Order: sequence, then structure tokens, then C-alpha cells
Amino acid sequence: MTRTLMATAAALMLSAAPAFAHFQLAYTPEVNLDRPGDVPMKFFFWHPMENGHAMDMGAPDDLSVYFKGERIDLTDRLSPVTFQAAHNTAQGYEATIPVKRNGDYIVAFTPAPYYEESEDIYIQQITKSLLNKGGIPTGWNEPVGLPTEIVPLNKPTNVIAGSTFSGVLLSDGQPVAGAEIEIEYMAAPPDMATNRPTAPTAGPLPGGAIVAITDANGVFTFGVPKAGFWGFAALGSGPVTEHDGKEVSQDAVLWVRAFEMK
Repeated sequence: MTRTLMATAAALMLSAAPAFAHFQLAYTPEVNLDRPGDVPMKFFFWHPMENGHAMDMGAPDDLSVYFKGERIDLTDRLSPVTFQAAHNTAQGYEATIPVKRNGDYIVAFTPAPYYEESEDIYIQQITKSLLNKGGIPTGWNEPVGLPTEIVPLNKPTNVIAGSTFSGVLLSDGQPVAGAEIEIEYMAAPPDMATNRPTAPTAGPLPGGAIVAITDANGVFTFGVPKAGFWGFAALGSGPVTEHDGKEVSQDAVLWVRAFEMK
């Protein structure tokens, strides 16, 4: 049974409400930039579609940005910050991402494994988010060599609401067929100044998590119905399966930004 199914079954035993996914955020509100500078980014572990519970994060393993094939280690820029979620507070992190030249900046964040007591497993969501300066494409569709990652097949910083988004799931650089991709909408994006959710613009759908399955080439496609930030998480797609003597679900997460066409 997958981690999602186990979590859903446990939740149904306790409540009639459907269960929704843990999602690692790597968030900044403006992903298309027209000037150089240090871009603030927040890293929270949360249930974003239901504006729900947030989880305490340990010291992250890595924060890197990839620009034109070059990796820049930004781990020392991370600082702890308290996230005031709708129902609880939790420790997250923040950092600034240096953006200078035109092109794509692939932000890759590797959190410490999180122990999920209700399932007696660890979760580690290796998360990518992209920034672009100047509208110039320089590699948004290239893998960066993470243990597991989702490589976008549509430019992820300006998806059109009402169109489709596709990605290919990789583990150790190889496509993963038949993998479950959980999909969530960031219903209440965090306020960058207060570290609190803003007013929700959507609510969770009935029936639990939104799910797509990768095809024989590791590709999935999702019709994006609404502007905003959409997250895609491949559960247990990574090569690491154990941490501190317990099972670890090493997940690949990708965030994309959709816009209404005017």
C-alpha cells in the first residue's frame, strides 16, 4: 500500500474528512523577474490545498540554485523562521536567491527527513521551484541531477490556466513508469512579511487527493484549471528507502505558476 493510501485509510478511521497531502513549499510570489536582486523565498512543510496543518522542519540538507548548468550552494543562506499556519505554528526556513543575469534559475531544496509518527515512516520531499529573469529560456526543461526530480515539459513559470502541464519523473536519472503523482493547489499562499497564510481562494475537492499516473516514459499530464501555484509530488520515487532504521519515502516535488490569459 502506498504512503498516500495508508494515510487516507488512517484518516478515514478518525474522521469523515478526506486526507490531503504533505507538500514541501519553496515559495516566492513573483517567479518572473525583470531586474536583478536577491529574491526572498520561504520553505514550509504544509498541507497547502486545505490550508491545514504545518509540520516542524529540521535543519535542511541542501539549498542549491542551478543557472546555465552551474550549481551554486546556498545552504548557508537558510535561516529558521516560524510559520503561523491556520491551525498551528511550525518551524520553517527562509533564504534569498541571488538573481543577476537573464535566464532560468532552478531552485532545488532538500529538507531533512521528516518523521511522520502516524505512519511510522520518514518523508523527504526533494523540491524544485523555478525563477526566470528577462523571459529568456536557459534550461528550465533540463534535469539537474537530483536523486529524484520532476523535469517540466512545459515552461513552469508561465503556464496558462485552462491548458495542460506535463512533466517527466526521474529517479537516478531514469524515467519512472507507473508512478503516482499527487497534485495540489496552493489555496492560501503565505504572506512573505508575516509568515501567515493569506485568505484562501479555493478549497479541497471531495474524494481526497488529485492523482495522475506516469506513462511508460515517466510522463504525466494535468489540465490546469486555475491560476496560481500548483504542486506535483511523486511519492516514494527516490532511490533512498531507509533512514535511521525506518522506511523513508523520498519524494520529488515540483511547483509551477499558472496565469489567467487576459
